[in-house]
Amino acid sequence: MTNLFNYIDRPSPIHRLTGACKLVCLLAWSVAAMTSFYTPLLLALTLLAFWLFHAARLKLRDVSFVAGLMVVYILLNNLLIFLFSPTHGVNLYGSRTELIHFGGPYTLTLEQLFYHLNVILKNACTIPIVLLFVCTTNPSEFAASLNKIGVSYRISYSVALALRYIPDIQREYREISLAQQARGVEMSKKVSLVKRLKAASAILIPLVLSSMERIETISNAMELRGFGKHKKRTWYAARPFSSFDKLAMALCIGLMVLSFLLTALNGGRFYNPFL
Repeated sequence: MTNLFNYIDRPSPIHRLTGACKLVCLLAWSVAAMTSFYTPLLLALTLLAFWLFHAARLKLRDVSFVAGLMVVYILLNNLLIFLFSPTHGVNLYGSRTELIHFGGPYTLTLEQLFYHLNVILKNACTIPIVLLFVCTTNPSEFAASLNKIGVSYRISYSVALALRYIPDIQREYREISLAQQARGVEMSKKVSLVKRLKAASAILIPLVLSSMERIETISNAMELRGFGKHKKRTWYAARPFSSFDKLAMALCIGLMVLSFLLTALNGGRFYNPFL
């Protein structure tokens, strides 16, 4: 079965970090990557992101479906940028080095290629960290960590339920799909993509109905147990911040500050090697 935003339990240093620590690191890392176009920093973050993914003992096959979607997104994003703004890199870097002329306004320039490289690096250094956060964070422990840093336990518990429900939805989709195929609905690669999409859309109605039934069951169970009556609650999975957590947060916040400093020293967000 395809893993889609599932918690994958592995013995690694990344898994031992608390959920709140990983959330702080994700936010700081994302700010550092998204607010800067300083190419050396983006390249360093990309290499570090893939090293952290390896350190978490995650395999590409664990996230192959999501990784495939991300590759398609990156390719489409770059294609659309070139189609709608083929001279964006030229305008940014203030020079023009033509490589290939396709006709009309579409001329591939070295500056445009460099801009696309930066866009790819920005995605490549962020996506592995997002996958790392989702695949190494236990939902119950993450909810306890959120409550520890001041988030209402009602919201924290809702987040935990949402994360736990993702594997259930995938399992139900798989079961409904097999039931449909047993009734003669063809969903394999033998039929066209359009027919497969139509067959998959037919699964949505029973999937939504079963999901609504599950939500009602959980809501009734929580209400019968008096959930939300008190201002505080205890957590079985709560863990205190360790020295390793504090070090990880300090390093990620340091990367974010470094991104701001490089932007200030460079006189702007864009690293320009064409000067």
